[in-house]
Amino acid sequence: MVTQVVTETGRRRRAARVGGVAALAAFALSGCAYRASDGYLPPVVSDSGQRVSDLWIGSWIATLAVGAITWGLMLYAAIRFRKRKGDETLPVQLRYNVPMELLYTVIPVFMVAVFFYYTARDEAALVDTSTKKDLTVSVVAKQWSWDFNYVDSDVHESGVHTELDGSEGKRAQMPVLYLPVNKRVEFVLNARDVIHSFWVPAFMMKMDILPGKTNKFQLTPTQIGTFQGKCAELCGAYHSQMLFMVKVVPQAEYDQEMARLASIGQKGLIPVDVSREKMVQADIDKIPAPARTGSN
Repeated sequence: MVTQVVTETGRRRRAARVGGVAALAAFALSGCAYRASDGYLPPVVSDSGQRVSDLWIGSWIATLAVGAITWGLMLYAAIRFRKRKGDETLPVQLRYNVPMELLYTVIPVFMVAVFFYYTARDEAALVDTSTKKDLTVSVVAKQWSWDFNYVDSDVHESGVHTELDGSEGKRAQMPVLYLPVNKRVEFVLNARDVIHSFWVPAFMMKMDILPGKTNKFQLTPTQIGTFQGKCAELCGAYHSQMLFMVKVVPQAEYDQEMARLASIGQKGLIPVDVSREKMVQADIDKIPAPARTGSN
């Protein structure tokens, strides 16, 4: 009976080990679509994405270097000062070591300061809107869809909530944001109701959209393609379905889309400052003039 129990326990342990190895292998292989040299991030398709990618990779190099030193010191201490057979004496007991404690204080403070510097530098660059822009897109978030005002072309795209129930053609009903490749775009972000967040993962840029406030940022799409966009702030029952698509296209195709929107009657811009929250004048002034109504 004892032998059977031991055998069964051994089988269970082996099965658990095999299952664990399989899970780790699956996890590792799931990241094989991306390269280690890119920090396992998606391919960079915007100028902002390149900056974020460089910061991410640099941070990981620094933290892995610190980790390797720490692990090395731990392993050295475990081997060098291990208890040896026949040695029953206690090691020298120290209450403190001033140089070592200073070292362990100064180095982390220095590391945090360096991380803070590079993070603040890149954040300032990502939200800088002083660079000359090629076009402006006014983005209006609402429960649970998006409106896009193409300010320079004086046309708009108005989205409606699309419930993704698995049926054919649902994704084609999502609002689509068109952008010309290699053109600097300024996004002006406003919310009609609650807090939302404008996020295109492929651009590696995300910004919150606050009721009564106006946020702005710029970026340049650098690769033609179709990318997923979404709301990244819990905004209600259908937050997970507050999706849109982004199409980065050549300039000629972008112009064709603007002409199509005008031909189907979507001329003019959707008023932006009509929302639940009253906006302060300074934030109204940030909205492109054609998209203001003055009703707020």
